[in-house]
Parts: sequence; structure tokens; C-alpha cells
Amino acid sequence: MEQTLMFPVLIGLVAVLATVLFLFMKTGNSESRRKTSKLPKTLQDPSVKYPLPLVEKEDITHDTKRFRFGLPSSCHVLGLPVGQHVYLSTKVNGNLVIRAYTPVSSDEDQGHVDLVIKVYYKNANPNYPEGGKMSQYLNDMKIGDTIDFRGPNGLLVSNGNGQFAIRPEKKSDAKLRKFKHVGMIAGGTGITPMLQLIRSITGDPEDQTKCSLIFANQTEKDILLKKELEEVVKNHPEKLHVWYTLDRPQQGWEYGTGFVDASMMKAHLPPPANDVLIVMCGPPPMIQNACLPNLTKLGYDPQNTFTY
Repeated sequence: MEQTLMFPVLIGLVAVLATVLFLFMKTGNSESRRKTSKLPKTLQDPSVKYPLPLVEKEDITHDTKRFRFGLPSSCHVLGLPVGQHVYLSTKVNGNLVIRAYTPVSSDEDQGHVDLVIKVYYKNANPNYPEGGKMSQYLNDMKIGDTIDFRGPNGLLVSNGNGQFAIRPEKKSDAKLRKFKHVGMIAGGTGITPMLQLIRSITGDPEDQTKCSLIFANQTEKDILLKKELEEVVKNHPEKLHVWYTLDRPQQGWEYGTGFVDASMMKAHLPPPANDVLIVMCGPPPMIQNACLPNLTKLGYDPQNTFTY
């Protein structure tokens, strides 16, 4: 009899604790956003260049590194809206070189900004014997050296809770759109804007937007930020689905093989709908020859697709 009476009491206690935990997380997230919005922002004007010093450099894979740059103070945040990127600029052999990058850090991180960048070395690829000018320059930087940052830049901003402000062109006004599910296709270093968006969505208990990601690479060792992605999947399986595909998989590989195609999209992306957004970032041949034609073939509205 006592066990019968205790059972509903225990259920009630569990329900109360779950409610308290949810409210705590919700309040904490709102407080965090309010706190962040009051912190000094580094990027005050997108037309101004801000020299930032390299404070740390770490190997991520055989050809990819994380570069950490210091902000003006330990209280500063970068001031980059989710969905936006920065431009880095410098002179290499007397010529101005400018490249766009999406940080893997966010405005939750104070005092620094992190970039994960693949270094294209000289003579590593016969098609590009000179390698990457900016990536090699960054690789050669010493701790304390500075490089110019400029931003925010980009045609897409995520406002949270599935609301996006998207500009079709640079000079056009942003259109506010609401989406319940975001499908993502990334190739190589194109994962960085996806991770930025994924972390923003999954880090907010109030945001019920779902994300589905197809991530294409040449080999398993080329997969960037896999540990970070798997951690998000583990903590938020209801919000994030990830499917990897490799050009040259090793024996025992459990995910996809080959280029991104229509059947892969159909299996791992949300089906076409007005509340579905598809975002892409990767090598131009992948976007032009694989992603866009197959999205059209499957019936996705071009107004509901976005290429970084």
C-alpha cells in the first residue's frame, strides 16, 4: 500500500524537478544573452579594420590549425551576429590578400576569437603549386603578430528561434523568414559557419529549430571539428542529425561514400517545405555541380536555399 502511494508522489517530484531545471536553463540562457549584449564589442564598424594579435596556435589535423586572436580586453566580445563572417586582410609579397572566415568561437567567449583554418602548403597540390597565400601567412605568424579583422559581413543573420534575416543581394533589404528545420551541406572547412549556427540553436533551450547536416570530406582524417559535432549530437540528439560522406573511406567506414547526391539529400535532409531552410558552404564545384542541381531536382524552392 505504501509503495502504491509513493509511486505517484515520486512521479510528481520528478515532474517538478524537470520543470525547475527547464526554467533554470531558460532563465540562465536569457541572462547570458543580456549579459553578452552589454559587453564591449570589438567590431564596431564593418568598414574599419581592427588589428588583432595572435595569442595561440594549435594543430587540429595534419593540415588544419586553430588560431586564437586576442580582443582589446578580457571583457570584449567580437560582436559578430550568428550567420555572419569576418574578413582578414594583409599584404603578401606587396600584394593585398583578403579572405573570409567564420569563427568557431562566439560572443559567449570573452577576450578572444578562434578561427579553424586549413593550411594549403606549397607543392601539396599539383593544381595549386603556390598553395594558399593567406593560410600560409597565418601559419607563419608568430605569437604577438597582428592581422586586420573587418566585419560583420554576410547576407544571412540568425536571430534565434528559427527566425532568419536574409538578403538576396548585398544592397537589398533583409527579408525576415521563419523556419522550423535547417538542412545543411558542408564540404571541408565549410563546416565552420554550420557549427556556428548549430551551437547557437542547440545552446538555446527556447529554440526548437532542428538541424540536419551532411558533411563531405576526402578522407576521415580530413573531417574538421568532428569531436565538437559529436558532442552536440550526444547532448542534443533531438535537435541535430549528422551524416558524413567521404571520397576515399577506409574499410569499416560506417557512413556515406562518394559525392553528395540526390539520394543522400533525400535520406538525410528535411524534405522541401516553406518552413525548411537549406544552407550550403563548401568548394564551388561541390555547390555548383552537386548541391544546387540536386536540390532543384528534389523540389526545393531557391528562395529557401542559401549559399555562404
